[in-house]
Amino acid sequence: MPSEDLVEAKKEASIATKFRDGLAKTRNSFSTKINDLVARYRTVDEDFFEELEEVLISADVGVNAVMEIIEELEMEVKRRNIKDTKHVKEVISEKLVELYYGDDQEDIEELKVNDDSLTVYLFVGVNGVGKTTTIGKLAHQLKSEGKQVTLAAGDTFRAGAIDQLDEWGKRAGVHVVKHSEGSDPAAVIFDGIKSAKSKGSDILICDTAGRLQNKVNLMNELSKVKRVIEREIPDAPHEVLLVLDATTGQNAMSQAKTFAEATDVSGIVLTKLDGTAKGGIVLAIRNELKIPVKLVGLGEKVTDLERFDADAFVYGLFADMIDEEESSELES
Repeated sequence: MPSEDLVEAKKEASIATKFRDGLAKTRNSFSTKINDLVARYRTVDEDFFEELEEVLISADVGVNAVMEIIEELEMEVKRRNIKDTKHVKEVISEKLVELYYGDDQEDIEELKVNDDSLTVYLFVGVNGVGKTTTIGKLAHQLKSEGKQVTLAAGDTFRAGAIDQLDEWGKRAGVHVVKHSEGSDPAAVIFDGIKSAKSKGSDILICDTAGRLQNKVNLMNELSKVKRVIEREIPDAPHEVLLVLDATTGQNAMSQAKTFAEATDVSGIVLTKLDGTAKGGIVLAIRNELKIPVKLVGLGEKVTDLERFDADAFVYGLFADMIDEEESSELES
């Protein structure tokens, strides 16, 4: 039988490969620009840092985050007395991981679980970001891990949202609580809680409407849904997960700020990370909003929803450069 360490090592390697493959677009853009920069500058000087700043901003890392990274890089380069630009790559990757985690522990990506009774995850986000699909993928994964899952189709506003979630429920083999289109979302969630409890479910995942045209209505609706959940289950919802489309870049940041005002967002789910060259938005969101990214979509398959891992993410950004350096070391 393989040892636990070997199993864990294989698991980490598999996750790293998924992030590497899923971040190909961002990495190709990012790595090309970094390699070009390193090729043009033999020594680390002020001009080098100015151009590096532009590269990071173009990857949507965010202006505030970039300024912080550059400042820390300059200090670290001086401290280590680094002169050759080739040796800066490693420091950049270190600082990106540090920027993400800040003062927090490295287990912040784990979804909270209520061991005593029903765990409730409330999903929020605008239409079109992949919210319902993400709920379906998460339900499938949790079911495959042996969890009993119930879904509540609380997006009663959008035509087809109820049917879409119902279809995902059938695929994942989990129960879906639904009302007719136009019903009160809070009533659906209430029935979802009752059903999940009666069936002995471990986890209830609640969908919600995502219209932003009238922010007051959105806030009122989400507040009402939360009150119903809190009344029925103390300390719930255990996660309020905001789904954002990575391909929208800074627009996703704007949505995050709006929803953070409307409800207590505890984590971000970033979809379509494989479809953008601006994957740095992960770092921008974490740095500016102080909200951790909990899940990321790295492809269209049901298994392509991954728990976020900052080390694997940074490896995904730098994989080509890391592999190049390892090859050079082996050759020499």
